[in-house]
Amino acid sequence: MSQSFEHEQTAALAAVRQAARLCQSVRRGIRPEVLDKKDKSPVTVADFGSQALVCRALLAAFPDDPVIAEEDSAELGEPANAEILDRVLAHVRDGGGDPSLADATADQVRGWIDRGATAGYRDRFWTIDPIDGTKGFLRNEQYAVALALVVDGQVVVGALACPNLAERGVVFTAVRGGGAFAMPLDEAGSTPEPIGVNAADDPGSTRFCESVESGHSAHGDAAAIAGKLGISAPPIRMDSQAKYGVVARGQADIYLRMPTRADYREKIWDHAAGAILIEEAGGTVTDITGRALEFRHGRELTVNRGVVASNGRIHDRVLRAIADLGLMPPP
Repeated sequence: MSQSFEHEQTAALAAVRQAARLCQSVRRGIRPEVLDKKDKSPVTVADFGSQALVCRALLAAFPDDPVIAEEDSAELGEPANAEILDRVLAHVRDGGGDPSLADATADQVRGWIDRGATAGYRDRFWTIDPIDGTKGFLRNEQYAVALALVVDGQVVVGALACPNLAERGVVFTAVRGGGAFAMPLDEAGSTPEPIGVNAADDPGSTRFCESVESGHSAHGDAAAIAGKLGISAPPIRMDSQAKYGVVARGQADIYLRMPTRADYREKIWDHAAGAILIEEAGGTVTDITGRALEFRHGRELTVNRGVVASNGRIHDRVLRAIADLGLMPPP
């Protein structure tokens, strides 16, 4: 691993591992109580608990660093959600085996969650998705705890815990200039194994992956692109940034996130950790126009449309297929 940002990488890995253990604990309880955000996307006890643990870890290690995160605790303060807050508190106190959390209070938990309330760009900040793929979590399929550090607009550290990927779960990590690595989720002391993208350069022999939910990515557009490229293998559909991990270690070659509506902009926490993982594994990540993802605009990838991630060798051909099919956004 790279020696640059070593302290940040170590802290990030510990944080996502601890949060992943909380998520697994909630999942085993078979009581994933759900709140609905204004856009009707679900938020679970595990989302809140995971964000609380990651923000607490960042506060302890880097108290001056701002955090941009997906959730806030406002709804947990409503009387109608007192039971959900109690469950969040119980899981945080269990803390994935950290005895120092046994006396945590509800106010502390809400305070940790709300450390993620930064909205605007900073020269150095962390971004968190406490459960990327909440619907996958609810289905007991793929989900991830995603954490990334952005410095001067560039993602420099990524940590991605995928509890349901492979039999024992996987933690991926990357530091800018230091390569990409994977290790078992349940072995904190395990030696990280370097990973790399597939060397395939014939689009017809490649596989692509996309979101399970058609509301997240236009499946019809992705199918048209696959047809244009001569890809015959069916898409790998899974929730969360686990897709980035699959491409980074060569189990797929393309990840397509095609826009579903003209006004939608991707959230930075949905892509930061995964993007550096693929880039450090030797691949390429851009939007559908070929523009690099820009993490300088607060909570959203404001100037980008969709995402194309690949092994790099076929990236230009994917972009050309998108353009030839007229799938580019209007100027």
